[in-house]
Amino acid sequence: MMRSDSNLSAIRWHAGALNNGVVFGATYYGVTHLPRACSYAIGHVGTWLAYRLMQDGTHAVVDNLRAIRPQASERELRYLALLTYRSYARDTIDFIRSLEMDRARLAPMMASFDAAALDDLLAQGRGVLLVGGHFGNWELGGVALRLLHGYALTVIGKAEASPIVGAFRRRMRDSFGIETLEIGQMLETALRIRGLLSANRIVAMLLDRHIGRDCVEVTFFGRSTPFLRTPAMIGYLSGAPLLPAFMIRRPDGRFDGLFGEPIRVDASQSTEKAVHAATQTFARQLEHHIRERPHLWYQFYPYWRT
Repeated sequence: MMRSDSNLSAIRWHAGALNNGVVFGATYYGVTHLPRACSYAIGHVGTWLAYRLMQDGTHAVVDNLRAIRPQASERELRYLALLTYRSYARDTIDFIRSLEMDRARLAPMMASFDAAALDDLLAQGRGVLLVGGHFGNWELGGVALRLLHGYALTVIGKAEASPIVGAFRRRMRDSFGIETLEIGQMLETALRIRGLLSANRIVAMLLDRHIGRDCVEVTFFGRSTPFLRTPAMIGYLSGAPLLPAFMIRRPDGRFDGLFGEPIRVDASQSTEKAVHAATQTFARQLEHHIRERPHLWYQFYPYWRT
């Protein structure tokens, strides 16, 4: 499978910085043994150090934010970059803490979570492709779906650059009965996803990073951007709707679980036209949320550079 330079940059970033096995393992240990406030305090200091010392990552975040807020000053962009580091740390801490919670303890963390749109789509019996981006606390969203509402859920994603981090994440999801399916051969993965949808299951995927040739070009913040093609393609072949989903932190630390407008992939059109239109519709919905809260979009590499 071919990889673009931006994918390689992402792998180097995640393997060598916040998402490597040592850092993730230490974070997991600390969060599970320390009070929440103490974890936040350590994360606050640690992410300031990361912001100051990991200059390649910080420059990349600032560069990405410049596309979102082109009128912002350099000082404003760097402040947003620091907030991005800190929001990522807090979201990671809250996700890890949620793994030891029961329904009664997790519910107060949710300011709102209306699953009516998801229920309506599941009632149609075609399954649902839950689609999101690297925005907000998407991992906590899966826990909330499973623990608060009891939905059967399969998460589709590429293997982590660090096998240790990958093993941690699989164990975390397994503890709630959330199935993890790593993307291998595209045809094999697509057939597995279609089988899950035929059983009226929920399949979750993130679209804002493509994998090799599995991409479709959309316009995102005014720039041509490759998004993952498979979800819309599966929707085209199966008739399953795409439902955008976002887990967004409020200033008080609670979360809003939000669903966007369902996306139907128009099977009356040509494959490429329908897939592009559906993916572009999702890109617009994601862009809207990122514009409102740019510090919750977690891309720690030069997103648009190749």
